[in-house]
Amino acid sequence: MLLVLVILAALGVIALQNYLVYDDHGVAHLTLPWQQETPEDSGVGDISEPLNITVEERHEPQTELRAVQLPQTEYTGWDMDRLTSCWSESSPFSALAVTVKDGSGRVYYDSEAARTVTGRTAPAETLETLKTVTENTGHAIARLSCLRDPIAAKADVEGMGLKNTGGYIFYDGNNTNWLDPSKEGTAAYLSALARECAAMGFDEILLTDVSYPTEGKLDKIDYGTAGSRPEVLCALVRAVADAVAADYPEVQISVELPAQVITTGRDDAAGLVLADMAGCVDRVYAVTTESEAPMLAQAAAAAGEDAPGFVPELAMDLPPWEMETALPASLTDYLLMEQ
Repeated sequence: MLLVLVILAALGVIALQNYLVYDDHGVAHLTLPWQQETPEDSGVGDISEPLNITVEERHEPQTELRAVQLPQTEYTGWDMDRLTSCWSESSPFSALAVTVKDGSGRVYYDSEAARTVTGRTAPAETLETLKTVTENTGHAIARLSCLRDPIAAKADVEGMGLKNTGGYIFYDGNNTNWLDPSKEGTAAYLSALARECAAMGFDEILLTDVSYPTEGKLDKIDYGTAGSRPEVLCALVRAVADAVAADYPEVQISVELPAQVITTGRDDAAGLVLADMAGCVDRVYAVTTESEAPMLAQAAAAAGEDAPGFVPELAMDLPPWEMETALPASLTDYLLMEQ
């Protein structure tokens, strides 16, 4: 009888071996069949089936910019049939640039801001012409000269004009007057012009002549006490950008810099520091050649972690509607201008 009991006990131990479970510390635990969870009870899916994970595609903003500059003129009497070829479906260009204010201070469209400050403006029909451009263009760029402006500087010397140390309006080496970037009137005027451009439907505002004078008796300039020259210029660009973003947050702000500033990183006389200015804008432009453009693009990209895109401006001896016959083959980004 004792032998039978020993045999039964041995068989029981062997049977229970199938239900021993060892934890992470090597300790054995007895788990009987009715204590085990089924896959349905455990809440864990069947890992034998592959997981189907859907990742939403991120749409990066388009970076390529193939632009052409339209003729600099008061926008009346244009040959629209020729110009429309620049934005037709068969055109290789993705953007058009239009000068809205040049370095003489002249404003090329019917501007309430210019009328208020200088008493001058363009005919009313210019607004309709520019709206035709912005409505039919994938990406419209307003080219806006900023600080080289003898018209506004003379119209309001105290509120906007750059003065010499004697208290009179400053004349540079070309007998030209400039706006003082540290004055509130300058920021207000340029911001008003930029907002008017955004209201007309422009997608990007390209700020040019953003610097202090670099020719003439520079030691006679009254630079004021608002801050260093780079600080003052960056503050001006930010003021314009903020004024536009208040109602037109989708509009991009860009700046044109001398090629030398991009390659060397700064121009102390002009008050330009590439790294500082790059942090204020969406794109940086510079007049250059097709062969030099890659070097400038590399230098611009090294301006910082959030360096803006670089667009070379290339001069061509062709009218805009013929430029598609001589496109820069080695570049994906460019702005072509009539020489």
